[in-house]
Amino acid sequence: MAGGHLPPAPVGDLTGMDPPQHTRVRKMLAGKFTVRRMSLLTERVTEITRERLDAMERQGPPADLVEVFAQPVPALMICELLGVPYADRDQFQASARSLSEAGEPEAQYAGFIELAKYLRELALAKRAKPTDDLLSDLAAGGDLTDEELGGVAAFLLGAGLDTTANMLALGTFALLRNPAQLAALRDDPGLADGAVEELLRYLSIAATGLRGVLEDVDLDGVRVKAGDTVIIAINAANRDPAKFSEPDLLDLRRSAAGHLAFGHGVHQCLGQQLARVEMRVALPALLTRFPTLRLAIPDEEVQLRTDPTQIYGVHRLPVTWDQG
Repeated sequence: MAGGHLPPAPVGDLTGMDPPQHTRVRKMLAGKFTVRRMSLLTERVTEITRERLDAMERQGPPADLVEVFAQPVPALMICELLGVPYADRDQFQASARSLSEAGEPEAQYAGFIELAKYLRELALAKRAKPTDDLLSDLAAGGDLTDEELGGVAAFLLGAGLDTTANMLALGTFALLRNPAQLAALRDDPGLADGAVEELLRYLSIAATGLRGVLEDVDLDGVRVKAGDTVIIAINAANRDPAKFSEPDLLDLRRSAAGHLAFGHGVHQCLGQQLARVEMRVALPALLTRFPTLRLAIPDEEVQLRTDPTQIYGVHRLPVTWDQG
């Protein structure tokens, strides 16, 4: 689908940049998001996951999985990555929770603006007094202006929080609706890596992507003009029967290699390895801790996020389990 024009991207938003500006900023960030560095964060992801599961167990059933687990895990990892002081983390989490408020777009927007403002101020503080975190590393490099540094911090928040939170919640929902697949993952944690890739393919929470056309081009017989905007249907590509057999089935044992959940090319998701680590750790841990986990309401009553301008997901996911 093509037409229209893209508005200017916010400062620091890599998805709206073109080379050479995009190349300069992405190169700085790429060294911070290597597979090796993200793997080193596995221990901290495991600790945070265990802490959230402990809190969930103490609270007892029923619980909203979004509020008690799916949202806090990536929010706390963002805090770790960007060096948010411990004294600020409760307020950071409270603002982050507003991003999943059902039917409250004003609250969602206000929450993001509040967090972005906080991170811009934090970025400047890191420049003056660096600590051991990604934001301080970027500030110390001296290659980003104050405005760019704050913008990159806000971009990382938007890219790494809502997406992973919704994958954890929606992924759990998908498994609860497919008990045979859930049982396979619970009984064989070795399936975790492949299960995460299949859930990414099957759910495609970033359903579409936008690209600005730089020069006239023919796409499968359609003339697209320079300046047009092309909407890429990632969810359709991830269910292409020419690539994946029986694409509408969730099959954790299939090879989902080649899915486009993280995009493709120079704008491919920079934080995909961290998202993978979080999901590979958190989903099996949740199912192991609560083997009787199930929906607390009929599945048709679960409120889905279907606004095409937002990440696909759930607003709330009421679950319950057997105690003792």
